[in-house]
Amino acid sequence: MLHAKKSFGRIDISKQFKKKRCCSLKFKNMKKISLLAILFSLVFTSCQTGKKLFNDKNLDGWKVHGTEKWYVEDGLLISESGPDKKYGYLATEDNYKDFEINLEFKQEADGNSGVFIRSEIDGTKITGWQVEVAPPNLHTGGIYESYGRGWLVKPAPKKEDVLKYGEWNKLKIKVKGNQITSWLNGVEMVDFSDKKIGAANGKIALQIHAGGGIKVYWRNIRLKKI
Repeated sequence: MLHAKKSFGRIDISKQFKKKRCCSLKFKNMKKISLLAILFSLVFTSCQTGKKLFNDKNLDGWKVHGTEKWYVEDGLLISESGPDKKYGYLATEDNYKDFEINLEFKQEADGNSGVFIRSEIDGTKITGWQVEVAPPNLHTGGIYESYGRGWLVKPAPKKEDVLKYGEWNKLKIKVKGNQITSWLNGVEMVDFSDKKIGAANGKIALQIHAGGGIKVYWRNIRLKKI
């Protein structure tokens, strides 16, 4: 009987050890699964939202054209008329052809600006296509061809009220082949197809219009290639 009791005790200890080891392995596996889920979520989110074109700190990846002011303050990209009161541009160093860009802007003072796509710049002469960012009733979201055909398409008059002047606005631009589509605050502004646009490639650029008195804030500039 004495030997049986010792044997019984050894069996109980072995079972407890195995249970603890099993629980430990399950916990480690759960941690691994949780970490993989977090990594997958981060990768998926990055694929959906694209990469940051503006890093909230400085103008790395961009080039200033002209003498107008481009600077970063409190995590915001600020464009402002300089003393020369001429056209000014902040352009990407890289070219982008097919992409979707999302950004936010807030206009102060005159607020006449724009987002150029597939464009080339020589000094302050830019050739390409501008998605307009303008004061009320001046066709924000429309498409203008610089040094070419001028206005290609304007938003319907009833859509002019979509702009929240003096507040933050969300602008989305999709460029694929011949097609350009723009959305302002979730509302589709224009959808336009053009072979000349489709054949082009070039920079993305933000504009300061000539004339002085302009100040526009930008943030959350993200691009996804398509």
